[in-house]
Parts: sequence; C-alpha cells; structure tokens
Amino acid sequence: MKMSHLLLSTALLFAAAGNARAEAPNVVVSIKPIHSLVASIMQGVGEPKLIVEGAASPHTYSLKPSNAAALQDADVVFWVGHGLEAFLEKPLEALGSNATVVELEDAPGLEKLKFREGGAFETHDHGHEGEGGGHEHGEADHDHGREHAAEKGHDHDEHSHEGAFDTHLWLDPMNAKAIATEVEKALSAKDPANATTYKANLAALDANIDALDAEIADTIALVKDKPFIVFHDAYQYFEHRYGVKVVGSITVSPETIPGAERVSQIRQKVVDLGATCVFAEPQFEPKLVNVVLEGTPAKAGTLDPEAGTLTEGPSLYFDLMRGLANSLKQCLSSAS
Repeated sequence: MKMSHLLLSTALLFAAAGNARAEAPNVVVSIKPIHSLVASIMQGVGEPKLIVEGAASPHTYSLKPSNAAALQDADVVFWVGHGLEAFLEKPLEALGSNATVVELEDAPGLEKLKFREGGAFETHDHGHEGEGGGHEHGEADHDHGREHAAEKGHDHDEHSHEGAFDTHLWLDPMNAKAIATEVEKALSAKDPANATTYKANLAALDANIDALDAEIADTIALVKDKPFIVFHDAYQYFEHRYGVKVVGSITVSPETIPGAERVSQIRQKVVDLGATCVFAEPQFEPKLVNVVLEGTPAKAGTLDPEAGTLTEGPSLYFDLMRGLANSLKQCLSSAS
C-alpha cells in the first residue's frame, strides 16, 4: 500500500512538472544576440525559439516555413525593430497577430546613436558620437541613400537621416541591460506565475553584464587608440562605449556591393589614416576586404557582430562581446 502511494505521488509530481513546462510561454526571438538575453531571463522556465539561425544575417534573411509556423504559435515575439529585421514586418502583421510583439528598439533606457552616412566616414569625436560623427559628402552619401532605401524597402525620403539610428544596440552592454529589463517586464506580464524566476534571472544577468563590461575595457585598453576599418558600420555602440577608433566601413548596407569608387575611397583611407587592420565578417564574402588591403600595410581580421559563428544560448552574448574584444586586441596589437 505504501509503495502504491509512493508511485502515485511520484506520478503526480512528474505530471505537475510536465504541466509547468507546458504552461511556459511560447517565445520566439529574431536574432542570436537578443535570443541569448531572452534565454538567460527564461532559464528554469523554458527555451525561446530563434528565427535567424546559424551564420545567416538579418540583413539578408528570408523567412522559412518553419519560422512562419513558430510565429503563428508564439505567445511572445521579441525583435529589435523595423530598422534591422525588415523581413519580419509583414510576417508579424500576418502571423503574429495573436502574440505579444515586443519591439526592443523602443525599450526605455536605451542609448541610440544616429545612423552614420558613407563608408569612408571621418575620424570621430567620441564626445559627440550620438550626434552622428563626421562624414564625407558626395558619392558616399549618394550611395548611402540608395543602399539604405533598398535595405528598408521604402522610399529614401521616408527614412531621412533625421531621427534614424543605428540598430546594432546590443553592442553596448548597458543597452543589453536595458533590453533585458524590457524582456523581463514582458515575460512577467505574460507569465506572472514565473515572474519571480524572471526577476531573479534578470538580477544575475545584470551582474554578469557589469563584470563583462569591465573585462572588455581591460582587454582593449592598450589597443583602443589604433585606427581600423570594418566591413559595415555595425560597431558604433561598441566604439562609443569603449573608445575604440573605427575610421571607416567598406559598405553601409551589407547586402549591397559597394562600387569601385567606394572601395578606392576606403583603400585611400587605410593609407591616409594609418589604419592598422581591416575587419571582415563571417557572413559575407571576404573578397572586398582583400581588395581594400591590396597595396596597404594593414592586416586582415574578422569581427562577428551578429554572432553568426556562435552557438545559440544564454552564454552567446558573452561569447560575442568577448570575441569582439579579443579579435580587436589580437589584430591591432600585432600591427605596427
């Protein structure tokens, strides 16, 4: 009799655990860095689904049937917003109508930096980067107008530079904390039964991000004043937070191949400004970087701002940020 009671109690416990798992909200997240933050908040409750998997980039992504199905079943969807994951605009309207859709670019406490024009932008005054930094006029700006409009799928006038901002928000750890706070708020509202867990996870995540922030500053302390070129202008938040010296980007919109004049401008920038490194990105063809490097003393490196080479999960955000700092240190310290 006692054994039968024990078996019944055990069965009830397993059933309760199964019900708890079933009742966890069905959460879908657009890109890896944001997914990592959401996964950290959800630890012990459930696991969010990711849309842009593997080495894919949100700049060039096409929605898959499995993604559409995930959106259809979602209780909560987290994305950065219209400026980054343009491919999600119509699907969210059509498929995510029953879900709570959280546009994280609207999270309170975010520092937003204005979108910079032109690949060959001038050296920045770090005290005024929020005002857009310096830039060159002419062909670079004209190219930017075409590229930015193509990226958005809207007329250029609708997305004029006034009010436009860089959407790679997570590359400043303080923005990551603001995003995590908004994630916890949305999850607790949708799933109050697990609110205590979400809040505890947020507190732990905040502490870990603060420690990461100090670690990164220490990692790049000796190389942050060395100038370098990046593949596309995705690093403004990292630059602003840590004072590194990005002096130009090869292209404004990664899905648009820059013309010969733009490439020539960047190569001249490498020479004129003494750029020590030119960084490619794993999601995009490295030929352009090799062309820019021809005839210059600069070295090649790789940066992965969207975590294309990393495995999704709670630790990804930390691996991403450490990877950027270590890649910068390795290339810049090896250059003369």
